[in-house]
Amino acid sequence: MKHSRGRVLDVTSLADLDRRLAGGATTLAGWRVVGLDLTERGPTLLTRSLAQSLFLGCEFAEGEGDAVRRAGAVVLPDIPGVPIDPYRASLYAPRDLYDTPRYRDSLDARAYAWSQGRPDADDALAMDLHDHAVDVALETWLAGRSVVGVMGGHSLERGSGTYAAAARLGHGLGRDLTVATGGGPGAMEAANLGAFLADEPPTAVDDALQRLAAVPSFRPDVGAWARAAFEVIDAHGPGHDSLGVPTWHYGHEPPNPFATTIAKYFRNATREATLLEICNAGIVFLPGAAGTVQEVFQDACENYYGDPSTIAPMVLVGRRHWTEELPVWPLLRSLAQGRAMESHVHLVESLDEAVAAVSLSRPRGD
Repeated sequence: MKHSRGRVLDVTSLADLDRRLAGGATTLAGWRVVGLDLTERGPTLLTRSLAQSLFLGCEFAEGEGDAVRRAGAVVLPDIPGVPIDPYRASLYAPRDLYDTPRYRDSLDARAYAWSQGRPDADDALAMDLHDHAVDVALETWLAGRSVVGVMGGHSLERGSGTYAAAARLGHGLGRDLTVATGGGPGAMEAANLGAFLADEPPTAVDDALQRLAAVPSFRPDVGAWARAAFEVIDAHGPGHDSLGVPTWHYGHEPPNPFATTIAKYFRNATREATLLEICNAGIVFLPGAAGTVQEVFQDACENYYGDPSTIAPMVLVGRRHWTEELPVWPLLRSLAQGRAMESHVHLVESLDEAVAAVSLSRPRGD
C-alpha cells in the first residue's frame, strides 16, 4: 500500500515520479523513492530541493548518486545477493510468497534458506531494513482498523474438530473486526480461514473445511498443503481482509494463504511484540503450548502496566486446558486481581462466549 497523502510519500514507479515532477513539485522532502532506475532522471532531480528525501535501492548515473547526497538526500544502495526487497513499500499478498509451482523454489523458501545461513554485515542490514519497511507498511494498512488477535498452536490439523472450531471463531469475529494471527498453520490458519469467509454464510466455512481435510498438515509437503488452500481461495475469493504476522525465524511453519495480507518478519522478537501491540480490540487465546503461553503473559504484561484506557480483553478458551493441562489461568487471574485489567480477563468454554467477551470490551487506544 503506497502513501499518497501526508508527510511521507512512496514513489515506486518512474511514471509516478515523472507525473509528480511534471506537476510542479519543487521539493522532494518526505519522498521515499524506491527501487527505480534513475540514470536518466538525475539532472531533473537536482533542479529540485532534495533535503529530507530518501532514495532506496535506486540506480543513478555515474557521479549523480553522490550529487543527490550532497543536495541533502539520504541514498541507500541496492544490496546484492539477497532474495527479498529490503525496501518494499507494501505488505505481502499470499501469492507474493508462494510465487512458484514448487514450494522449495518459492520466495518464502528462498528467504528462509538465506536467513539461516551465515549472514554477513550486508545480509543483517538487509534483514533489518526489510523488517523496518514491513513496520512502516503495516502501520499504513492498520489505520482505522479494530484488530482482534487469535493465538493458538501451529500443530492443529485440518479435519479436526478443534481446527473447525477455530475457523468458526474467526468467522464470528471477522464480521465486525479485522482478525490477526501469527500467520502460520494450525489454529492460526483456521482463524484466518474463518475471517476470509466472514462475508459468506456458515455453509461456506463447512465447504472449505471439507475441501481442506484432504491435506491435513503442511508435513510432509508444504506445496500440497498450500495448493489446497489456494483452491479454496479461488473458489471463494477475493475474501474478507485479515492479517497474518509470521516469521522466517520459524521456517518449519510456512505462512498460511488465508491471511489476505501478510506482514512477515525476519526477527521473531519484533514480530511477537508487533503482533501483540496491534491487537487493539483484544486477543483470544486458543489451546496451545509454549509459544501461546508466552504470548499470554506478554499480553498480560502490557495490560498489567498499561494505562486503563489502553487495556483490551484477554480471552482464554478451554477451561480444562488453561486450568489443568497448562494452568495459566490461576496465575493470570492472580495478576489481574485488583487492577484495571481484572474485568478484561476471561476464561470461557464456548466460541460464542469468546466472541461476546471481545465484543463487550472497548479497544485499546492508539
